[in-house]
Amino acid sequence: SEVADMLGLMHYMKGMRVITIIETGTVTSDENVTVIDTKFSNVTVHLYLPQRAPGGLRRGMVYFHGGGWCLGDAGMKSYDHMSRRISNELNVVMVSVNYRLAPEHRFPVPFEDVYAVTKFFLQSRVLAQYGVDPERVCVAGDSAGGNLAAAVAQQLLEDPEVKTKLKAQILLYPALQALDLNLPSYRDNHNKPILPKSLMVRFWSEYFTSDPSLREAMASNRHVPAESGHLFQFVNWSRLLPEEMRKAHVYTGPTYGSAALARRYPGFLDPRASPLLAGDARLRRLPPTYILTCEHDVLRDDGVMYAQRLRAAGVRVTHDHARDALHGALMFILWPLDLATGHRLFNRYVEWLDENL
Repeated sequence: SEVADMLGLMHYMKGMRVITIIETGTVTSDENVTVIDTKFSNVTVHLYLPQRAPGGLRRGMVYFHGGGWCLGDAGMKSYDHMSRRISNELNVVMVSVNYRLAPEHRFPVPFEDVYAVTKFFLQSRVLAQYGVDPERVCVAGDSAGGNLAAAVAQQLLEDPEVKTKLKAQILLYPALQALDLNLPSYRDNHNKPILPKSLMVRFWSEYFTSDPSLREAMASNRHVPAESGHLFQFVNWSRLLPEEMRKAHVYTGPTYGSAALARRYPGFLDPRASPLLAGDARLRRLPPTYILTCEHDVLRDDGVMYAQRLRAAGVRVTHDHARDALHGALMFILWPLDLATGHRLFNRYVEWLDENL
């Protein structure tokens, strides 16, 4: 991908999408779940409907896949497998969203797509059409999808048109802030498999622009202007991380960057892209939350800090931290990297859903 990009043959992320193509299959119905390809508010979704007799209203979930806002597909084998299992075992109507991707569609388009789908699904007539209990609906996502789920849950709080309240939000190793890309987790895991720091910086920058000046500034952690310095209070890991995660790292505070760069690409300062930047008044209104973090993951500290801030705001939080896992651990339920860890974490996630949704 890097060579093709340097030679001008193909954008880096288009080359990376080979992973998505290899992993994406045809999504069809089976004896347990009916799958319908349709559109909600003009956005493509896979709708998973359990075939068992309902015995009352069902639960509902809107799910957003990961892939750094640039890769991924709801039809990838791992996502399809997880959606079928949740739909069948927990009697859940699952909406798995194929939002538009960067670099063709930059922020806020992916957010706007998933928000439009969620708002559409939460309408009383739509929930009634699919037999969903309006008091048992959640949003969920992994990695960049966890970012989108957190942002959607926050935005719904400010939307007077939405009457249905979320029962829960599920954030699986989420990316939650683009302010400080030199957290202890970025330092500890900068060259770990699946998601090294260089790739995460590329995902973040491509979400906003292909201008290499933003990527270079983010890589050196000099992209936030001084006038936005007050936002660092929301991602100050020296007080938001437990001691064992701070380890020997010393917090030195921000090194400020170009105001002109932030004016050209203000998205990384927007809570819809960086949900950790929301104030406490908004956080305290959020629903019960499940957060999964992985020790060997550059995004580890994002999830840990969000869990801490939500608890401090009075939100009921279940935080599972997998000390033996890499980023993307739930995808391993079908990948031959660490099947046992993937299944263990997925089973725990399903257990929480069954008890709390």
